[in-house]
Amino acid sequence: MFLQLIFILVLLIPILSIVLDSQVGKALASRLEGRRIGGSDDLLADRMAYLEGEVERLTGEVDRLSEEGEFLQKLLTERSPTESLPPGDPES
Repeated sequence: MFLQLIFILVLLIPILSIVLDSQVGKALASRLEGRRIGGSDDLLADRMAYLEGEVERLTGEVDRLSEEGEFLQKLLTERSPTESLPPGDPES
């Protein structure tokens, strides 16, 4: 029983750290932070926290797309001209 509890704790610690370091964890933290600053009834603070979370999410998405574009550009520029044409009759 004690060994199972230790095993579960050992598995939960890395999983919890991954979740808290993800975008979801950061969004939850910013949302909780916004509520503490502005109070529970402050709609403007909630809206601002939501918009900040969305900006962070979109920034990450733009960075990811930029990296993909650079990777594709690198693949296309490193490709030799003979690889782009299939073997056979060039007229067909």
